[in-house]
Amino acid sequence: MTSAAASADLLELAHGIAVRAGAFALEARGHGVSVAATKSTPTDVVTAVDRDTEALIRSLILDARPHDGIVGEEDAAHIGTSGLDWIVDPIDGTVNFLYGIPSWAVSIGVAERGGADAASGPGGIEGTTLAGVVLNPVSGELSEASLGGGASSAGRRLAVNDGVPLHQALVATGFGYATDVRRRQAEVLLGVLPEVRDIRRIGSAALDLAALAAGRLDAYYERGLNAWDHAAGGLIAREAGAVVTGPRGGRENSELLVAAAPGLHAELVALLRRAGVDA
Repeated sequence: MTSAAASADLLELAHGIAVRAGAFALEARGHGVSVAATKSTPTDVVTAVDRDTEALIRSLILDARPHDGIVGEEDAAHIGTSGLDWIVDPIDGTVNFLYGIPSWAVSIGVAERGGADAASGPGGIEGTTLAGVVLNPVSGELSEASLGGGASSAGRRLAVNDGVPLHQALVATGFGYATDVRRRQAEVLLGVLPEVRDIRRIGSAALDLAALAAGRLDAYYERGLNAWDHAAGGLIAREAGAVVTGPRGGRENSELLVAAAPGLHAELVALLRRAGVDA
């Protein structure tokens, strides 16, 4: 396992790269943005800025660590030989970015392949996440964590809200783009909403997880996520004290991610099952 010092070094590098990439994307947004392509559906969009920002991130990573792998949303995986993979979402919340809604993020995580924490199932992290950074370039808020080193933002230690009962919990979620998926997610939401304080839909999994770590949310769940959506944010939430799991208590993946403080997590998982999330 990579040492704590090495994880801290990786975090420092990820921090610097995220700041440069965020500044690049924010400046590009100021010049205007349009849809360059679509992915799973006509509403699942990619902009040229997504692609250009990921290209910048990849070049900065490989300049510093040429033997590492890179898994990104917008380009094919770069296979490395070091045993470390960078998991990159250049703009998490592309629809927000497109519309000028100030809730989008640069998300960069670093994972060590293999080990006891290797995820199973699609959309999971194939290894142990060692460092992660989530930056909102519009607000300038940057949240970060290293494995065993805690989570912080602007030098302030992050900690999830503890002792919140389910009926008082502010819970975030998100929705897929395919019509049948959205319909099923809406059905689950009908079972969740009456049992909690309220629901928030921010539009960026990375920002949801960072907000949970900062105590601005009490819990978060979502189906259909990819590794780059939650690699950095999942570590930040864990290091802030959250329990982050997937289906049936395993590692989070595209089937399900549930994150909350320990007591609330168990209550939310039970509620989600009653609402039919496993169907």
